[in-house]
Amino acid sequence: MLLGLVLLGPKRMHSMLVQIARVKAQFEEATLGLKSQLSSELEADSNHTKTEGAHDSNEI
Repeated sequence: MLLGLVLLGPKRMHSMLVQIARVKAQFEEATLGLKSQLSSELEADSNHTKTEGAHDSNEI
């Protein structure tokens, strides 16, 4: 951090940290969306598999 401050200066260091924070927030938002979508699809697949199992046992 101190090295960055020395190399970039206070103004550029601040803008660099703001940009890094923005990218981190976007990455976390995308990750959360991906986890949510994956969870929904796995749950739907699980429910679909349970439903098929119930139909198969009734046919025998």
